[in-house]
Amino acid sequence: MEGVTAVPSPRPEPAGPSRTGRTSLAVALLSGALGAAVALLATRQQWSEGVATVAGGAFPLTATGSDVTGVPAALAVVGLAALVAVFAVRRAGRLAVAAVLALSGAGTVAAALLGASDSAALDEKAARASGDASATVGALSHTAWPYVAAVGGLLLLVAGLLALRFGRLWPAMSGRYERGGAPRPRRAAAPADPDRPEELWKALDRGEDPTGA
Repeated sequence: MEGVTAVPSPRPEPAGPSRTGRTSLAVALLSGALGAAVALLATRQQWSEGVATVAGGAFPLTATGSDVTGVPAALAVVGLAALVAVFAVRRAGRLAVAAVLALSGAGTVAAALLGASDSAALDEKAARASGDASATVGALSHTAWPYVAAVGGLLLLVAGLLALRFGRLWPAMSGRYERGGAPRPRRAAAPADPDRPEELWKALDRGEDPTGA
């Protein structure tokens, strides 16, 4: 039969792994950067408020997230640094950095939830305002900002888990000499032309006969 060949036509490589790598990378970058920003923003907001009795009068007090605990903000910075460092390392190093990223997110969630019902920061402010070390704050209430910080930590945790699961498919910063996986070979020097005048003089200096066969 004419027009039939026994050579099979090449099939395109499956794009599944590369597409999965790109998608997971985009989601991890978005989740990590957004999570760190949300956690840092939330720690600067008011987390709790109350009233202290000072000289027979009511004195209102408020506490921000950084007053309650500095852990969420610190871990958010660590998580953001780990997100960037993921692309600077390979293999086991990438797994280690991804684990740091995930742990930073988990720690942010835990610290934020613990601070959601904390009153120690306001009690300390009440003691300073009243001059009585045993003074405590009354009419204590909390805002939703600790839970916003916990959401930021959760996003960092998602980024870390994605890095642990799909980090091997992500690109890495290339080395100075890396291009196509191997150093570029040096170009060999062109052989000298024996008929050039300078080459003839060199031959005479060496005691050779440049006209000999």
